[in-house]
Amino acid sequence: MTATLTPRPAIRPRKSLPRRGIDWEYRTLAALLLGTGLAYLCNLSANGWANSFYSAAVQAGSQSWEAFFFGSSDAANSITVDKPPASLWLMELSVRAFGLNSWSILVPEVLLGVASVALLWATVRRPFGPAAGLLAGLVLAVTPVAALMFRFNNPDALLVFLMVGAAWAMTRAVEDGRTRWLVLTGAFIGFGFLTKQLQVLLVVPALALTYLIAGPPKLGTRITQLLAAGAAMIVAAGWWLLAVELWPAQSRPWIGGSHNNSILELTLGYNGLGRLNGNERGSVGPGGELPAGGNGMWGSTGITRMFEPAQGGQIAWLIPAALIGLVAGILLRGRAARTDSQRAALILWGGWGLMTGLVFSYMAGIFHQYYTVALAPAVAALVGAGTVQLWRERGRLWVRLVLALAIGLSTATSWMLLSRSASFLPWLRWTVLAVGMVATIAVAFPAPRKATVAAAVAVAFVGLAGPVAYTVDTIATAHQGSIPSAGPNVGGMHGPGPMRADGDAGAMPGPGGRNTRPDGRIPADGGANTGPGGATTAGPDGDAMTGGLLGASRPSDRVVALLENDGGEYTWVAAAIGSNSAAGFQLATELPVMPIGGFNGSDPSPTLEQFQQYVAQGKIHYFIGGESRGDRGGDASTGAAITQWVREHFTATEVDGVTLYDLTAAR
Repeated sequence: MTATLTPRPAIRPRKSLPRRGIDWEYRTLAALLLGTGLAYLCNLSANGWANSFYSAAVQAGSQSWEAFFFGSSDAANSITVDKPPASLWLMELSVRAFGLNSWSILVPEVLLGVASVALLWATVRRPFGPAAGLLAGLVLAVTPVAALMFRFNNPDALLVFLMVGAAWAMTRAVEDGRTRWLVLTGAFIGFGFLTKQLQVLLVVPALALTYLIAGPPKLGTRITQLLAAGAAMIVAAGWWLLAVELWPAQSRPWIGGSHNNSILELTLGYNGLGRLNGNERGSVGPGGELPAGGNGMWGSTGITRMFEPAQGGQIAWLIPAALIGLVAGILLRGRAARTDSQRAALILWGGWGLMTGLVFSYMAGIFHQYYTVALAPAVAALVGAGTVQLWRERGRLWVRLVLALAIGLSTATSWMLLSRSASFLPWLRWTVLAVGMVATIAVAFPAPRKATVAAAVAVAFVGLAGPVAYTVDTIATAHQGSIPSAGPNVGGMHGPGPMRADGDAGAMPGPGGRNTRPDGRIPADGGANTGPGGATTAGPDGDAMTGGLLGASRPSDRVVALLENDGGEYTWVAAAIGSNSAAGFQLATELPVMPIGGFNGSDPSPTLEQFQQYVAQGKIHYFIGGESRGDRGGDASTGAAITQWVREHFTATEVDGVTLYDLTAAR
């Protein structure tokens, strides 16, 4: 047994690779990165404003440096988005340079995707060689949820890039033990905190454990270096938090998502522990414990959550292969030195994947399927490293059996996921099943070179056919709204949208008032709510023109012209309940629109007294009304009180289905 587990020498460093090998690697890398970029750019404009909540904040930050710094939803700085602003900064600089349009907002996200693929290649290749790095990059590029979020303007694109950056810096630290790499790791994590707060900390245990086990210096030095990394993380994140906390509250925007105007409350509550235990004050749905069985508004919790319909097609395709590659890879390193770079890398990526996967599987608070993009780099790295390790050692019987197990489970997973959309390429699941069965048997036995090449092609097809098909569908389909999802529609989707009797997710108003699925896809009918005679009607989350909780407003040209008329004379050209309701009007006019109550319409900003004062000072021109606009979940009393006061003191005028109250003309 000892001889069986004796590790082979680690991959030769890049400097000793033959020139021909280097040329081959970099030509392939160039093709991978170019192909990723072109694919992600394809049909990009179909996503429009993508998540209008963030697009409106980008527009605001492109007009006001104060809004840029705080992450305000409007250029007049009434309230911020419910995240720190780092993910907005690249997009805002792009809009300042190229003007406000869909491409100037989304192309930076595409570039982050290409950069993440390149950085993952660079990270995985150092311990495992060129083939492993290229395979890891390819798997990340074709992971459906990655293709979705690297073409979308949520914070996740920058978050993934920074987490991969931290893994790259830690890999360098394990190689030479220099403190500067630990400090850089901490800086990446700190800046990730300014992107999506506590989520980035899910990778910290894996990073720290990796260096604690495999760092070259003595134990005391390793601990000191890790403390230095922690200090760098605190500095990289803390400067902005400290500035916001010390800034006089009356001269900065309200912190969106908080009820006490505190970034610390937002960090530890709505964006922190509340996501774990479900106790999220002001959330879009009820908080607290999930009912018996773990089934709630955000789906069921448990070890199989990543394989359920809502999440499965996003990320689950290669999770079994990644886990098998992790265990087998560590076994193959056997009695290698403590500082063995390959084992260290497996600890890093395995710890990342296990910690993130378990937290996602059991968190009781708000959970959306696109969160799983944080798992994609770990899965891709483990697949790349594990596949290459096992393939090189396939002369051993137990390795061939492990390879066969990985292929068999990948085949079964693809079959299950593809079967959930029976109308989506129905031939593909049968082809994957047939090829997978043949490949499983083929790799279990020694074979001549030609048969080995054929088996390798079959293995690649089994592993990548499903993800590639879902990714192509994702790129070809418009995705807009607050809860996007990759791939075709499947049954069993969870979230705040209605469910049809057949189990498929029903439609909800999306950007521009169009109906979108809970997965953010726009239906074939264009998403319009229509009544008798084709009249536009109200939907579950607001009417078609004024938007709602999860979908932005879509004002007509007449409404836009009315708002723009003398709009520059007001601090806010209008006010609306909720950020998405305000977003569409702000993006159409490029003038500040006050989002009363923030994203959920439940933040106590502004108070009724403050709103009355703004009106008395002539700072707000119009109030945008609608059915139940002031009656959202959580503490919606402020929005309801403002709505009631406006209705009692001002006259309503309807323009193309939008109810407007001129706040400069009291009754």
